[in-house]
Amino acid sequence: MKDLILTADKIQSVFEEQNWKFCFIGGLALQFWGEQRLTKDVDLTLLTGFGNEEPYIDKILDTFKGRIEDAKEFALKNRVLLLETENGIGIDISLGAFPFEEEMIERAEYRPYWREYRLRICSAEDLVVLKAFADRKRDWSDIESVLIKTQSLDWSYIYEQLEPLVGLKEEPEILSKLNKLKIETK
Repeated sequence: MKDLILTADKIQSVFEEQNWKFCFIGGLALQFWGEQRLTKDVDLTLLTGFGNEEPYIDKILDTFKGRIEDAKEFALKNRVLLLETENGIGIDISLGAFPFEEEMIERAEYRPYWREYRLRICSAEDLVVLKAFADRKRDWSDIESVLIKTQSLDWSYIYEQLEPLVGLKEEPEILSKLNKLKIETK
């Protein structure tokens, strides 16, 4: 865990030096809002907008190495920059541009982690939206842990953000799954 936090802190420092808008998502956010579970990589969203990704990618690749061959081309095509530290920790940077991602980053706050380290993580509500939208088995377990640990959530915000996303994905059953889990964890 120590290596993950040190890696996240290094990324955060680089992004702050550039005055970039970002926040941590995934396992590091879950460590704060839900149950403690093993996570092997650092996930975050960097607000790049559409069509302006290349300067961000180039600057990041000056500091961190790509985890795959042609990491830049992969990122431009798939909107995810896959990196790796010298000691093998994966870094997945989602190149954000959608209104939800912009709002998520604006809502993010610095939260205390190990020792003096503070990381800028997404809100519990935004983590629920991300996990529900991903709709994998592990994501639903993660959402359950957030609902149990974080009793006071802004449900109107969650639905306001999630409804258009599941509409794009054409999977309205995601909302039903979330409603059911919300009732079961009360």
